[in-house]
Amino acid sequence: MTETTSGPARGSRAKGNKGGKGLRIERIHTTPGVHPYDEVVWERRDVVMTNWRDGSINFEQRGVEFPDFWSVNAVNIVTSKYFRGATGSPERESSLRQLIDRVVLTYRKAGEQHGYFASPADAEIFEHELTYALLHQVFSFNSPVWFNVGTKQPQQVSACFILSVDDSMESILDWYKEEGMIFKGGSGAGLNLSRIRSSKELLSSGGNASGPVSFMRGADASAGTIKSGGATRRAAKMVVLDVDHPDVEAFIETKVKEEEKVRALRDAGFDMDLGGDDITSVQYQNANNSVRVNDEFMKAVETGSKFGLRARMTGEVIEEIDAKGLFRKMAEAAWACADPGIQYDDTINHWHTSPESGRITASNPCSEYMHLDNSSCNLASLNLMKFLRDDDKGNQSFDAERFAKVVELVITAMDISICFADFPTEKIGETTRAFRQLGIGYANLGALLMATGHAYDSDGGRALAGAITSLMTGTSYKRSAELAAVVGPYDGYARNADAHKRVMRQHADANGVARRMDDLDTPVWAAATEAWQDVVRLGENNGFRNAQASVLAPTGTIGLMMDCDTTGVEPDLALVKFKKLVGGGSMQIVNNTVPKALKRLGYQPEQIEAIVAHIAEHGNVIDAPGLKAEHYEVFDCAMGERAISAMGHVRMMAAAQPFLSGAISKTVNLPESATVEEVEEVYFEGWKLGLKALAIYRDNCKVGQPLSAKKKEEAKAPEAAAPAAAEKVVEYRPVRKRLPKGRPGITTSFTVGGAEGYMTANSYPDDGLGEVFLKMSKQGSTLAGMMDAFSIAVSVGLQYGVPLETYVSKFTNMRFEPAGMTDDPDVRMAQSIVDYIFRRLALDFLPFETRSALGIHSAEERQRHLDTGSYEPIDEDVDVEGLAQSAPRQTEAPKPAQPAAAAAVPAPKQAHNSTELVEMQLGLNADAPLCFSCGTKMRRAGSCYLCEGCGSTSGCS
Repeated sequence: MTETTSGPARGSRAKGNKGGKGLRIERIHTTPGVHPYDEVVWERRDVVMTNWRDGSINFEQRGVEFPDFWSVNAVNIVTSKYFRGATGSPERESSLRQLIDRVVLTYRKAGEQHGYFASPADAEIFEHELTYALLHQVFSFNSPVWFNVGTKQPQQVSACFILSVDDSMESILDWYKEEGMIFKGGSGAGLNLSRIRSSKELLSSGGNASGPVSFMRGADASAGTIKSGGATRRAAKMVVLDVDHPDVEAFIETKVKEEEKVRALRDAGFDMDLGGDDITSVQYQNANNSVRVNDEFMKAVETGSKFGLRARMTGEVIEEIDAKGLFRKMAEAAWACADPGIQYDDTINHWHTSPESGRITASNPCSEYMHLDNSSCNLASLNLMKFLRDDDKGNQSFDAERFAKVVELVITAMDISICFADFPTEKIGETTRAFRQLGIGYANLGALLMATGHAYDSDGGRALAGAITSLMTGTSYKRSAELAAVVGPYDGYARNADAHKRVMRQHADANGVARRMDDLDTPVWAAATEAWQDVVRLGENNGFRNAQASVLAPTGTIGLMMDCDTTGVEPDLALVKFKKLVGGGSMQIVNNTVPKALKRLGYQPEQIEAIVAHIAEHGNVIDAPGLKAEHYEVFDCAMGERAISAMGHVRMMAAAQPFLSGAISKTVNLPESATVEEVEEVYFEGWKLGLKALAIYRDNCKVGQPLSAKKKEEAKAPEAAAPAAAEKVVEYRPVRKRLPKGRPGITTSFTVGGAEGYMTANSYPDDGLGEVFLKMSKQGSTLAGMMDAFSIAVSVGLQYGVPLETYVSKFTNMRFEPAGMTDDPDVRMAQSIVDYIFRRLALDFLPFETRSALGIHSAEERQRHLDTGSYEPIDEDVDVEGLAQSAPRQTEAPKPAQPAAAAAVPAPKQAHNSTELVEMQLGLNADAPLCFSCGTKMRRAGSCYLCEGCGSTSGCS
């Protein structure tokens, strides 16, 4: 989709507009004369979200309309977070169509008003393509767009803000006010306090200055009080201090000292758990802190030299310190409490497109947006899994051409939004309109790498990530140059033209020397090379519309909206996840990327099924049947026995950083056993590898831990034991439901590995399997007797209410002789007689959705998957008839599930999301706060936290 009146760009896909200025928009996904809404199946659903701690309803809206392929979680989050209008009122939005139209039509109207399109027909194509991409979860704008665009309230589109503060009381009080207004609007802000005089310097009145750390205290209290957007999410903020500031040591130690306070108060009996009544007395907890280091300091660390701390007003050195000693204190503090993070000043400003207008001194709260003071950045992220292709022969490729087209579409929309956007302060509005900073990024990188058989910490994985990032940013700046020809370059471009073009050449040079690895990344690198060539050429003629184009944000809530398995640049959290089901309930499933990865690595369907079943039971791939040890690394995750190493995270960041305008929101995870020296290594190597910023988190380093209500009750139990003993104890016992004298049944003959047998399965007349009898022939009295005893035990369990799916999940994949080929076309291989029996019972008696999630499919369904990529019935009515013949217990049509070559077991009752599930399965404790809205444990998303249950985040995206 690309083209302007300035002349056709090489490799463009549309003819130039000869009738006047404006973009010619090319179709990507849509069909002329057909609206994207008419190509999907819509259905009505009820959204009821509860707080699991007390069962209270947090949110309820019934009869909302969504496409049938949207997951329960995505529907819940979009309905509760993004639909506008008072709940229960006629004005309340009730359909995804209304939400998308509210946003897309606003963008189209603004684009037409400001001359972006060559004709009304191009504007309509733009509208349809943007609608399609949002409808099909190809990309998403950041949350403020969904909150505000098309409403009567200020149309704020940015989530990220950078403020500034000078060395005056007036400026400091303005900082408090501006920050508070940004928090109130639901966003976050960052700033650098280094202009404020240190406590070691004198005021004009003769007394000592308070220093920035003292002013941080007031701002922190304000942030802790203001709830973002009127909701229960706390404010997100970043505080940066330069390494040469005389108060840098006090800044480094702020949170460490508070952690010591937490420990002392906890030992004295105060409630210091996260969310506890007394934790609010702890200071400096509402901000991420980062030290801004420069090359001079890092070289002094490297050589063991002295380093000078400078007065803020005169710049003179007022104290010399040991650089290594200060660096060590930074590492010790981060080891103890995860703060401060680190930002590399010279690297950041080396890639700065607008240095003549001011240095980059700070970042937004999550560290991905870095540009001028008093500026903002609106974000959008692409779902990388939407661009992974499988051809008829099973070969994979990344659709670089379509990816580039979507990037062009999204960048165009993002730039249009600045034309109508409102901003929290006049200064931010002026800077943003003058420099038009954008932050396109992506999500699902971890899922894409695993699905393509790449280890996250591997040369191949890093090459593919780097290629995609380079193509994204190169295409973005190419479109920015084309926009400059249509609607003009950004206001600050003329003053910064030389620097901007220099940075474009730096990106292009980095792309040229990047290492190509395999058949997946090489074509993407080629497309990126062509894009960067166009950037340099078009930029020379047209200039650029945007001072900044790309970042890698956490993609918290919008990642859930797009049904992404992984957020931002992060790897998979674990190989199992928590899935909500339509109509209520949930289950634990193995990530769908796992079977795709195994297929890419050359494993056969029977092997894949066995490996997935092992993961479902154990949560990892260690000792999985038939899995080669050299392939273990492909399935390494952020948590678990084979967790990705700290340097694995750093190296992935380094692979993407040269191809980003901004930086990367990411936390480098370290195990609890990590040493201070390892933290020093991460911070030092981050500088060497050219990162702009990073933060670390060592497991269990926080004293205040999130404690569920259940655990608190258990802690209080000893005190209440005596009174409770006097209370009447009510004991509940299961009741056996016996089958009637006459009962329907199915008798099946089978052969497993040459051993013959018969199985009779009898059902209750109304519904459900009630008993199983097994008879083995020619196998001797011992085996026949054991099978008789086994079948009686199973039958009694069924009659006492044990679900069949529980037996299936426990006994399938059990391995012992006899095993091997069977005479059943639906179950060609069995690892034992027990394995065969319960696969057959699942096929005969379990609904499609349940057994599909367990990875059990009929021969017909497996063939359908090969033909269409889906196990789901094509014609539901025909499928019901077929199922009725094989499963007399079923009284209604099974609900189709998402394609799942992944085994599953019912989710434990104690787990409420993937983080809690992983904790239980792997025996870990994930350090994360409990969600203020719904009470579940959140999980990390970049440098922030995300609640999978309700979509709340602790950050600004």
